[in-house]
Amino acid sequence: MIIFGTKGYLYQLAILTLVCAQCGNPAAHTLRKRVTKFTLFFVPLFPVSTKYTTQCTFCGAEQKVTGEQAEQLQAQALGGGQGGQGYGQQSQQQPYQS
Repeated sequence: MIIFGTKGYLYQLAILTLVCAQCGNPAAHTLRKRVTKFTLFFVPLFPVSTKYTTQCTFCGAEQKVTGEQAEQLQAQALGGGQGGQGYGQQSQQQPYQS
C-alpha cells in the first residue's frame, strides 16, 4: 500500500501599508505565500504549487499577486525597493505615502 497526498503551508512574508483596492482605505496588508507540497507516506517531498496573496487587515479582502510582484513588495518592506513604483503600474493597489 502506498500513501500519498498533498499538504499546504502558509508563510507570512511581510506587512505593508497599502491603499486597499476593495475598500480604498490605507491599511496594513499582509503578504502571504502558500506552498502546496506532494507527500509520500506523510513526508513532504517537493512543492507542487506556490501562490502569493495580499490581505487587507481593514476589510479582509484578499488579492492575488504574481511572484515578481511579491518580490518587489518584500523588497519594499525591507526598505530596499523602488518605492513600489513598478508594482503600482501593474496593479490597482498603491503604496500609502503620507
